[in-house]
Amino acid sequence: MARKLWATRGLAALATGAMAVSLAACGGGGAGGGGGNDEGETPMVGVAMPTQTSERWIADGDAVEKGLKEAGYDVDLQFAGDDIPTQQQQVDNMITGGADALIIAAIDGTALGTQLDAAQAADIPVISYDRLIRDSDTVDFYVSFDNFKVGQQQATSVLAGLGLVGPEGEEVADAPKGPFNVELFAGSLDDNNAHFFWDGAMDVLQPYFDDGTIVVPSGQTDIEQAATLRWQQETAQKRMEDLLTETYNQGEVLDGVLSPYDGLSRGIITALQNAGYGEGDKPLPVVSGQDAEIASVKMIADGVQYATIFKDTRLLAEQAVIATQAYLNGEEPEANDTESYDNGEIIVPSYLLDSVIVYKENINEALVETGYWTEEEVASGQDAG
Repeated sequence: MARKLWATRGLAALATGAMAVSLAACGGGGAGGGGGNDEGETPMVGVAMPTQTSERWIADGDAVEKGLKEAGYDVDLQFAGDDIPTQQQQVDNMITGGADALIIAAIDGTALGTQLDAAQAADIPVISYDRLIRDSDTVDFYVSFDNFKVGQQQATSVLAGLGLVGPEGEEVADAPKGPFNVELFAGSLDDNNAHFFWDGAMDVLQPYFDDGTIVVPSGQTDIEQAATLRWQQETAQKRMEDLLTETYNQGEVLDGVLSPYDGLSRGIITALQNAGYGEGDKPLPVVSGQDAEIASVKMIADGVQYATIFKDTRLLAEQAVIATQAYLNGEEPEANDTESYDNGEIIVPSYLLDSVIVYKENINEALVETGYWTEEEVASGQDAG
């Protein structure tokens, strides 16, 4: 699999510093002092990922684990199957098992209070990974992407597919007047990122709602109405089926769908195809996405899904490793954002990465040339492993 060739940018520096960091951190010195390792032992980092039902989270777990091991640490990587009690127990076990640092991608960002208190009592630094842990002042650092911008990019891709703007949101001459029928999907409300994605998308779409260029015939324009619990593909498919039955049963045509994740996009597209879209004179609507999952990249290459947002999780894993090294070396990791991420208790210092809109035309540049996927994987729609 292309992504298993973990990002090499910065890797040499990580490897070079691994022995020094390991020696400095042995016995839990500095900020990560309470993990419970005896002096002379290799520091251990607990990595809690939400699920293995998404290829994205499997890739994240693999990349974080590989980066940490190459930096000289032992790793306890656990996936929770999207079950909150399971993740709570896994983090508990990491703490009692002697973790010197924790990297957590939470299922529910509000459900780990007890575990965070235990980590704080043991002086174990907690790095929130991509999904912000909320309602706690014991979160030390956050690594993610500019999630408001990701939402803006998702909306931009829908507008581009409708011909209203260019690929990066630039104005176009003789843009159509509409109105275009668009339906809106959101992520899981217990994931803080879902709100950022939604707010970013609405920031871009609102002027088109206001002037009537885009309408939402279902009237479901609130995030609570559009939300998809646990980001489940089947849930999105069922909601799309219901929307088509209830709102598009008199010959109305759906022109676009704002989808915040590729798994949801595939469920939405299945519902649309089952309803006859993509056949004859009834083209598939423009459907956005996120995460550049290989099945969706193949669909984009085939002209089925319109776009996705590529967030290079190899670089995200790299930043998680860098932050871990800093803490275990008694230092503070570098943050490039100290204002945006209020978790309800504190502003969490963050390192945010950029993302890229992927259309059919730039698959090769964005995904193949960067080594994320190979040409063969794009052609087959399957991870070569």
